[in-house]
Amino acid sequence: MRENPDYALTDPEEAKRLIRAHPWATMASATPDGVVVSHYPFLLDEDADGIVLLSHVGRPDERLHRLGESELAVVFSGPSGYISPSWYGLPHAVPTWNFATVHAYGTPEILDRHENLAVLERLVDHFEDRLPNPFRMRGTLENSAYADRIVDGTVGFRMRVTRFVGKDKMSQDKSPEVVDRILAELEAEGGPYTNPALAARMRDAR
Repeated sequence: MRENPDYALTDPEEAKRLIRAHPWATMASATPDGVVVSHYPFLLDEDADGIVLLSHVGRPDERLHRLGESELAVVFSGPSGYISPSWYGLPHAVPTWNFATVHAYGTPEILDRHENLAVLERLVDHFEDRLPNPFRMRGTLENSAYADRIVDGTVGFRMRVTRFVGKDKMSQDKSPEVVDRILAELEAEGGPYTNPALAARMRDAR
């Protein structure tokens, strides 16, 4: 990813905040058979020092990615959207795209069956907790038995992030007046590029 100090996201806590808010990620491996790309949800191991990711893959993705053999890249993407130069009110401008992203790198540690099931339960609980009647993998005897059967079709892993590259490109190089005009367009109800999530991220970056 091209470096630009104006947009660099270097604080590990900010990287964690983006990961928590946008857990659906793209994972990529360079293998002897070529580049392999998959998409899975990730959680942070909040009890660990540094940035540690937890997830799982469905078989045979663990073999396709050669998980545990070499470095894995996991890409988390936050709000993004098109920014028109017509919004700037300036005589000279070009289109751009605002976005937030974290590229996390590390070598996965494959989990045993018990740990894998625990990670699957944590993933389910994480997304179900906000529902009025949350589903639990072991909420009933039938569900528990089903979970025990399907766990072997997945491979859980933990990845300690050894390095990350982040970018938070939110028009920081523009004047406050120009940013205000961009925000007005992104927050315009019914506009062709209405994007309240991106507008909120831009406000945070001010």
